[in-house]
Amino acid sequence: MKNCHRQIIFIALVTLNLIKISVATLFSGNYIQDFIIEYAPNHVYTSPNGRFRTLSLDHDSGSGFASKEKLLLGQFDMQIKLVPGRSAGTVVAFYLKSGDGNNRDEVDFEFLGNVIGKPYGLQTNIFSDGSGNREQRIHLWFDPTKDFHTYSILWNIYLTMFMVDGIPIRVYRNHSDKGVQYPQWKPMNLVASIWNGEGWATRGGKDKIDWSKAPFIASFRNYKVDACFWRGNAGFCRANRPSNWWNNPRFSQLNPWQRKMLIWVRKYYMYYDYCTDHKRFPSLPKECTIAL
Repeated sequence: MKNCHRQIIFIALVTLNLIKISVATLFSGNYIQDFIIEYAPNHVYTSPNGRFRTLSLDHDSGSGFASKEKLLLGQFDMQIKLVPGRSAGTVVAFYLKSGDGNNRDEVDFEFLGNVIGKPYGLQTNIFSDGSGNREQRIHLWFDPTKDFHTYSILWNIYLTMFMVDGIPIRVYRNHSDKGVQYPQWKPMNLVASIWNGEGWATRGGKDKIDWSKAPFIASFRNYKVDACFWRGNAGFCRANRPSNWWNNPRFSQLNPWQRKMLIWVRKYYMYYDYCTDHKRFPSLPKECTIAL
């Protein structure tokens, strides 16, 4: 009987530990609690209640913050107001990254500043096992410097979808079964930063940063993270279970309204797609030949 009780207790403890390995959860909404400042703390301002944060760039440094937790799959929303005025050469980024090594995974929003009178560029990119070069660029249908807008990443076992105010602007599907790389095994930190990209960001580097306009300030608020906290068990995060709502099969496809809006964005606002750049890729990447 004692041995039986020991076995029951052992099984219960193992089960409890498995549950603790990974948990699906929401961030608190407080930048102080949920994020660390990665660099240049004197270029980061956080409101006393932790609900609002700015990042600044000047001739000395950019700045950035990253989540304390690593995450594997979920949805990530951030309200951002971009640098006003002449922002050419600046890059504001909101992204997921597994690390800084050559085999990193990464899912990127990059906001490319511009001269006055010209629209911001929004570049998205996907890295899997260090392989990137999957850029798409759009202009936005509003001025992103006038007010906050919500930028979202839905990352699940089926696809990665980029959204602006709930409107899909890009879908990158998991075609790993067809030999296409897809980020799905490495946990990532959620990161935001502002930095000097004048070598390439605006008209291929022709428009440089006007440092007399510094500091360049981007503002962040009202983020929401509903994702799987990494505790060493990829299987838990990838499972189709109620807490992992993003892995429900209904999120493997866009609904009719989402498909309509994605077509609208691609038709009227996309100005670069690596899948149509035959000069850069004489033989197009495999994912470009597979239907969305």
